[in-house]
Amino acid sequence: MTPGKVLLGVLAGVAAGTLLGILFAPEKGIRTRRKILNKGEDYAESLQEKFEDLVESISNKYERTKDEANDLIANGKMRFDEVKKEAKSSIS
Repeated sequence: MTPGKVLLGVLAGVAAGTLLGILFAPEKGIRTRRKILNKGEDYAESLQEKFEDLVESISNKYERTKDEANDLIANGKMRFDEVKKEAKSSIS
């Protein structure tokens, strides 16, 4: 599942939950508003945690990819130097 789809799903869940909470709230007035506010805060915290996890995951993948690219470059340079050395020795 792509990060965009996860984020969209979470946001849709927050919106649906808030709407249903308002529509089916057995209590009135300030108690209902407090409950909605608390749920909204809970959803916001959950969303923030998921976003932080996503950022960390992307960061880790970036670092791994960067390290792998650096290794490939180093190996390529080393192989190039070996081939260059072999070419010089075969010419001589």
